[in-house]
Amino acid sequence: MDTIVTGGAGFIGSTLVDRLTRDGHRVHVIDNFSRGRRDNLAAAEGTGRCTVHELDVTSTDLTTVVTDVRPDVIFHLAAQIDVRVSVHAPLADAMVNVLGTVNVAEAARKAGVHKVVFASSGGAIYGAADALPAAEGTPLRPLSQYGAAKLAGEIYLNTYHELHGLDCTHLALANAYGPRQDHRGEAGVVAVFANALLMGGPTYLFGDGGNTRDYVYVDDIVEAFVLAAFRGRPACRYNIGTGVQTTDRALHSAIAVAVGAADQPEHRPARFGDVRASALDGSAARSDLGWTPRVDLAEGIRRTVARLPRTVAPPQRRTSGVSSPSVADGPSTTTGSARRLETDLLKHGDGAAEAL
Repeated sequence: MDTIVTGGAGFIGSTLVDRLTRDGHRVHVIDNFSRGRRDNLAAAEGTGRCTVHELDVTSTDLTTVVTDVRPDVIFHLAAQIDVRVSVHAPLADAMVNVLGTVNVAEAARKAGVHKVVFASSGGAIYGAADALPAAEGTPLRPLSQYGAAKLAGEIYLNTYHELHGLDCTHLALANAYGPRQDHRGEAGVVAVFANALLMGGPTYLFGDGGNTRDYVYVDDIVEAFVLAAFRGRPACRYNIGTGVQTTDRALHSAIAVAVGAADQPEHRPARFGDVRASALDGSAARSDLGWTPRVDLAEGIRRTVARLPRTVAPPQRRTSGVSSPSVADGPSTTTGSARRLETDLLKHGDGAAEAL
């Protein structure tokens, strides 16, 4: 099978590329490397079945690449993933997350692509759900421009299905974590806590530590993408979550145990806009896709920590390093213009990038 993975050099994207090449598929990666790392693709490129195109998903050249490749499936993971950037720079966010998705859909239409599997956001599109875990029928209440853009991406792809017969499946991801997640900017709180504890830096809990999120290991998320390439109802959203809520405080404790560091985070005032609780009901994905999360949180944290460099021994006593995301989310890369805006925002005190 010939495939394209947009955002394929990122955390989830590169893990998906590895899986696809191991399964014998040919993969074309589209990434502008504003966040993605070329070394994430070393193993895949070594198979001879991975071709890399340094390209932005908003580029007019995208159609040329897609038409030349004529893939069976496009896995669309490229995105501006920072919620705060979307709030402060909504036009930049929409350029990537809305127009970029439309560009992918239009390229797929022109090239006669059979299917697009889209990385949506479970936490961002549902917002503060009335009941948890949130099912696909939960009212859609995006609380950020990022969430609105992800929802718009679903709607645009569904429209292409109705007008042009483009098959599409949307995966609404809970909080992804695992090896390759960048603690410096991808908003993965597991990576942030683990790196800080390993390096002897501080870790922070915002509020009382009782905010909850639903954590899904990256290999389980990749399995959902692979299954969605062949299964699922057309133009349908599937939640990819465990349905289990984990508090920020419990997460910190689990990571401290895995690292072998003192479990002593510093508490800071709650942040405006943080969703109190989030979890996704994955029942539809189980029934339609045959997907089941297999890696529990303790094992996933162990695997994640094992892949991190241990350049500094953990101190005997610590005050501790970062917060939980405002929304649940997960993929990939930004465009250069959005990345510059993001950098400017972070320089002015808007904190670490948060999403997925």
